[in-house]
Amino acid sequence: MLICYTKLMKILGIETSCDETSCAVIEGKGKKIKILSNIISSQINLHKKYGGVVPELAARVHIENIIPALKASLNEAKLGLKDIDAIAVTCGPGLLVSLLIGVNTAKSLAYALKKPIIPINHIEGHIYANFVSLNHKSQILNPKFPLLCLVVSGGHTSLILMKNHGFYKILGQTLDDAAGEAFDKVGNLLELPYPGGPWISKVAQKGNPQKYNFPRAWLGESLDFSFSGLKTAVLYEVRKLKIENSKCSVRLKISSPKANKLKIGTISDLAASFQEAVVEVLVEKTIKAAKDNKVTSICLSGGVAANDALRNRLKENTKDIKKEFYVPGKILCTDNAAMIACVGYSHALKKDFTHWQKVNVDLDIKL
Repeated sequence: MLICYTKLMKILGIETSCDETSCAVIEGKGKKIKILSNIISSQINLHKKYGGVVPELAARVHIENIIPALKASLNEAKLGLKDIDAIAVTCGPGLLVSLLIGVNTAKSLAYALKKPIIPINHIEGHIYANFVSLNHKSQILNPKFPLLCLVVSGGHTSLILMKNHGFYKILGQTLDDAAGEAFDKVGNLLELPYPGGPWISKVAQKGNPQKYNFPRAWLGESLDFSFSGLKTAVLYEVRKLKIENSKCSVRLKISSPKANKLKIGTISDLAASFQEAVVEVLVEKTIKAAKDNKVTSICLSGGVAANDALRNRLKENTKDIKKEFYVPGKILCTDNAAMIACVGYSHALKKDFTHWQKVNVDLDIKL
């Protein structure tokens, strides 16, 4: 249970689990939280040429960006380091070399400033994105317990039952590729720019989601997920279509590099059909879990939570079973330090601090 102190608390959040360097400051009092700043420095332009995140490059850029991001977050919040009451930092899961930058920065600040430090699970951060307002106004922690959160990102796909603050039970998770990873890999197959997820969402708007009947991995009554088979099915369909295009060009005596390219309309249909398969499985399993566990609220979070098709479908289905639905603003769906600071505040209310010497990167950190 949260202990609601009347004292105003300011929490500095630090997030470097992958390729976003983020620092944020939130202000909390009782159950009210307000974002004072949320600085996010993205590395998409650096990694797009490689078609994915290169860990060593990500770590190098984190080193360059962490202090400017820290200064910018404090300046926007109009605070100094001495005004911070505690520091919350992502300790895992994520990329080891990236996490080290944030954790070591937080430990150095905690030691130098004699401030308490709170190690945070990155997935817990995504869940708490549903508890913080995007418009910088105070917000009461709205989602009512017990709640079910579908966390969908590039590295994670999990259904998590939350009975109260700090009480979690994982009901299902991916057995292979995360949904966000599948989006990016299929985006690459369709020769869309990196990251593929947002581009698939965009081109799918003009496609027919029923054009290709891609497989759904229901896994019986299990609430676990699997997307590797779906990804492979798209691969085979793309190869088939390219071969057909090539044969057609030969028949028409056309010699062109475009002979092995997919048509724009075909790409839209493939994207829409793939997206439909992912969304259907995610939503159906979430609704099943919500019914089975008699939850009051359903939350959606993680990078893939920015996908409009998923947001809208889950909202509609949640309404059908008369549950409350919550999803963060899109900027809070991506990796960001505001969500980490928000989790930190929930721990700070219980005085759940860790000595800075005992804080380390933990890739297997548990909820």
